[in-house]
Amino acid sequence: MTTVVSDTVAGVGPLLRGWRERRRLSQLELALRADSSARHISFVETGRSRPSEEMVLRLAEHLEVPVRDRNALLLAAGYAPRYTQSPLDAPRLETLREGIGRLLRGYEPYPALVVDGSYTVVAANRGIGMLLDGLPEHLLAPPLNAMRITLHPEGLAPRVRNLPEWRGHLLAQMERQIGLARSESLRALYAEVAAYPVPSGADGGGAGDGGAADGGAYPYFALPLRIEHDGRVLSFVSSISTFNTPLDVTVAELAIETFLPADPATVAYLRSLPPFDDTDDTDDTDDTDGPREGTA
Repeated sequence: MTTVVSDTVAGVGPLLRGWRERRRLSQLELALRADSSARHISFVETGRSRPSEEMVLRLAEHLEVPVRDRNALLLAAGYAPRYTQSPLDAPRLETLREGIGRLLRGYEPYPALVVDGSYTVVAANRGIGMLLDGLPEHLLAPPLNAMRITLHPEGLAPRVRNLPEWRGHLLAQMERQIGLARSESLRALYAEVAAYPVPSGADGGGAGDGGAADGGAYPYFALPLRIEHDGRVLSFVSSISTFNTPLDVTVAELAIETFLPADPATVAYLRSLPPFDDTDDTDDTDDTDGPREGTA
């Protein structure tokens, strides 16, 4: 596991040290998790030892290094990248695209969408399209960005009845992601949307201010998104899913967000809607260009 390193691979040590410090782990803590020794971790970080490919991947796993950056660690250690990066429209991801499409359609009429690591929307169902109805074209032009369209003063922000709480939740979510991944595009997007002015009168009502769609008080079980639509207020709570142990950078950065009705009135309203026209292809993932970088 320990061999003398050359100058060409010494860069992996500082990279690993940077990830360890980002995770606020001591060398001993990391060694115990990775079934190694603090001495060996020290030697790797200072360039005195070259870690094996297996050790690089093991340390990356325990440091929760994103898949994209695991390739960078392997290259810095003198090994070939382990994880591919395929366009979402690549033939090898056809089964994935079909599965995502079925999932999104099956969730209707409730809203659901898929975003990449920079919150670019790569697929959405017609429940999402319903909520976006009436927004200006410049916000709906590809590539559509979920954070931008939600927090922009010309986007959904004026319709969100509990905007201060929901905005705070979204910004905190982005801050956590920035802390986990070294993404300049995500940092740029955060700086942009955090600087958006909050629409006047957006003090709104809190999550428990009697904001159910029928106007009555309702005991929400999680922070809801309370959004105006067609003269009423709909309430949703969101759930985010990612793929387990992905082996492709693109797949690793995809997240599926589903919006569950948070009160009986919202359920009743959505169930009262006429069925969506099956000719509408809003949820067709084949119409997307796949995840994009640098969209902020």
